[in-house]
Amino acid sequence: MTPSILHRDDLPLGGFAGLREHRLVMSPKLFGQHVNPGTFPGIGNFVYLADARFNPKGETRMHDHHEVDVVSVMIEGRIAHEGSLGHGQELVAYDVQVQRAGAEGFSHNEVNPDDSKNRMIQIWVLPEKPGECAAYKLYKLENGAVARVYGGSKKQTSTFPSHTTVEVALLNGEQQVEFEDTSVVYITQGQGVINDNVNATDGDLITGNHFNFKAGSDVHLIVVQHKN
Repeated sequence: MTPSILHRDDLPLGGFAGLREHRLVMSPKLFGQHVNPGTFPGIGNFVYLADARFNPKGETRMHDHHEVDVVSVMIEGRIAHEGSLGHGQELVAYDVQVQRAGAEGFSHNEVNPDDSKNRMIQIWVLPEKPGECAAYKLYKLENGAVARVYGGSKKQTSTFPSHTTVEVALLNGEQQVEFEDTSVVYITQGQGVINDNVNATDGDLITGNHFNFKAGSDVHLIVVQHKN
């Protein structure tokens, strides 16, 4: 089956407070009848993906989350993080922050401290077990590597365990990755070729089974999969 591609710029630009964003994934599991037309419904417990640019000095303002795991991937610029988890943490390009709200929840504000726009991808995954304690993790990515930042076995502690996994890759030109399971791949920088014949670039959300991606330049991408 040929993978399908959803183009970010084909979707409406929305936003709130000090940011503007394209919402590419909105699951009826979470949003019900309020799903935006044209968005992808997600897989497993992956229910939301937004590609956001903060205005200069823009912020989300303090807000709450409950019973959701929030994965924030910094693409350009910086974010100053405030709140009940990881207060005072600064995120720079290619940092990944994961916050587990659990039953107790958390409050946070994300602030662009600079006079230029930045860019951050935010992903939401519903926890498989309700009532977990709130928790925080931070990851630093390495060039040429694929890093798991969410999900996996309960026997490990480097990530929050889940059958839904999130991996982030910084690929060098000509580097290839194979996706053997049902996957959602979002390209956030660079461009490449799928199965040797389909071009994909920054802002493309790719969904499919058993496909290959070859980087045509330095590429940053996010991969979400679900295994029963």
